[in-house]
Amino acid sequence: MKSATSAQRPYQEVGAMIRDLIITTPYNPGERLPPEREIAEMLDVTRTVVREALIMLEIQGLVEVRRGAGIYVLDSLTRQSAESADTNVCNDAGPFELLQARQLLESNIAEFAALQATREDIVKMRQALQLEERELASSAPGSSESGDMQFHLAIAEATHNSMLVELFRQSWQWRENNPMWIQLHSHLDDSLYRKEWLGDHKQILAALIKKDARAAKLAMWQHLENVKQRLLEFSNVDDIYFDGYLFDSWPLDKVDV
Repeated sequence: MKSATSAQRPYQEVGAMIRDLIITTPYNPGERLPPEREIAEMLDVTRTVVREALIMLEIQGLVEVRRGAGIYVLDSLTRQSAESADTNVCNDAGPFELLQARQLLESNIAEFAALQATREDIVKMRQALQLEERELASSAPGSSESGDMQFHLAIAEATHNSMLVELFRQSWQWRENNPMWIQLHSHLDDSLYRKEWLGDHKQILAALIKKDARAAKLAMWQHLENVKQRLLEFSNVDDIYFDGYLFDSWPLDKVDV
């Protein structure tokens, strides 16, 4: 793969390559593209970058991603129509890039919060978990004010560092407003895994109560690793056994305090 220019993100460059593939082959409307794995091997990129490129092309109305069935061409593409596609509609970080940034940021926030948290901070975290439990029991959809968000925010606030709180708020807001993230979630029903993630939160809280900084850091890292793996499973379009091994991520045992 060619190195990305400063004006393009990797998934944008790969998206352009896939558009070229559709044009030059050519693929007609309704035809199925090669599996994601083959596209990644053909372009010599990771599957997560291909996945983000496909999300971008779906937002642009050029392909349709059907879970378990594959990727299908929607419109008859010509060189002119491809070049006129609104490439600016997806100019933000991809969803997996955002998640990786959260993993790095929030694991360190949890580590510091374990040393700084007061009794009042712990009470706020418990209240957030209670809200999560009520939402899970009522099958209420998550929102920007969900128990999930309130729990992560409470941990950031427990650092008593306004800059870390602001960084957390910005990262969450980027996620909520990111068209790539929104498109990815349009295919998902994360209610199946919210109980699992609630369990992760309880482990994080247990480490924070004990003021165990290393355990809190590792618990947060593993929680967001679990989220990442579930999103990879949800968003994979042609291989239900794909385990996400091509996603660039640090092994858990290398996350040190």
